[in-house]
Amino acid sequence: MNDTNRQSNAAVQETFRLKVLGIVLAGGKGTRLYPLTRERAKPAVPFGGKYRIIDFVLSNFVNSGINSIYVLTQFRSQSLLQHLSEGWQFGGLLKSHFITNVPAQMRSESETWYQGTADAIFQNINLVEQSDPHLVAIFGGDHIYRMNITGMIDFHRSRRAEVTVAAIPVEKQFAREFGVIEADSEGRIMGFHEKKADAPTMPGDPNRVYASMGNYIFSTRTLLELLKADEKDPNSHHDFGMDILPKLAGKAPIYAYNFETNRIPGEGDEGRPYWRDVGTIEAFYEANMDLNDIKPELNLYNREWPVRSTSYPDPPAKFVFDQEGRRGEALDSIVSGGCILSGGVVRKSVLGRGVRVHTGAVVEGCVIMDNCDIGRQAKLRRAILDKNVRIPQGATVGYDLEADRARGWHVTESGIVVIGREYSAVPMAEMLA
Repeated sequence: MNDTNRQSNAAVQETFRLKVLGIVLAGGKGTRLYPLTRERAKPAVPFGGKYRIIDFVLSNFVNSGINSIYVLTQFRSQSLLQHLSEGWQFGGLLKSHFITNVPAQMRSESETWYQGTADAIFQNINLVEQSDPHLVAIFGGDHIYRMNITGMIDFHRSRRAEVTVAAIPVEKQFAREFGVIEADSEGRIMGFHEKKADAPTMPGDPNRVYASMGNYIFSTRTLLELLKADEKDPNSHHDFGMDILPKLAGKAPIYAYNFETNRIPGEGDEGRPYWRDVGTIEAFYEANMDLNDIKPELNLYNREWPVRSTSYPDPPAKFVFDQEGRRGEALDSIVSGGCILSGGVVRKSVLGRGVRVHTGAVVEGCVIMDNCDIGRQAKLRRAILDKNVRIPQGATVGYDLEADRARGWHVTESGIVVIGREYSAVPMAEMLA
């Protein structure tokens, strides 16, 4: 075991001595991911063949030794609730180990939905007070990334911070797309700049800026005081990034944690931290395509830092027929359990569970979600198919974009065709009449 891994494991053990409450904000609409979010919240969108977006933040928490977690949901939450129920329930042996869904309950005096990230926590402030943790880790549930949160907690404690914000360095030219953190050489936050092209650069690095990842570590007492004060402010948007944190900048001990310094056990110093905002169809598509690289930046095969999800009793994937013009094969692709490539070819694609690709079909550069059926001689390229979609024999997708639009399919400016999901049949129990 190298020194980096020893330090990481020691940090995990140290974190176990702390009471850290994890809260995942998973109520986002994800409007820019439509039609994938037509029937589900953004954190519930499938990713990488067998996962959901929310699996990444939950895996980060559990792998980091944070096992007391509340998941706050709001919009179109049924798919997410079902996934949490099927894949993320601890046994009842240890009462301190839980992942609990918390639906929006309109607990504010005005009985409103969550008005912002801070209001979401304030409306559930009783959960923090009852848990009485030393620290509260408030993370978003709608990004694809791996993070050893113990590194951020160690940084928070070493600086004696009241608030720590995870920050990722990005090229200065992208400053207008992010909330940018202005920090001094010690990492102390001196200001916030929301989507400004001329935002201050990182200390000692004139070409990059610190972009906020929307992930926070709070000392509990400070969090409770800030939430109660913000709730009384009639001019507040009740959002951490817009209201609460900018008021603290340059005054309170609030620090930026450089995500580039984060290290994952099992990968040593050479492993680059991976984070993607999959808020648009293009970004979602590209993040899926990243997985097909020979050595992808997002390593799903590290057994020391597994990405966990629901375990389904799927049979293995199967490739059948080995004849010229009728060969079942997949190249530079991810193929999930239960798939059958029956004489069809798949290249540079990601296939979810139970996908069927029939004789003569060609699938190139596509994201195909669960239980889709690609008919004989069909041809697809640069397409995203949501669950249960059936492509008829001989049909084409992605070759004539105007024809695809005429069929009612969503086509992005870059030419990615998105076909919305079909409903799954729900098996019903029968009673004796």
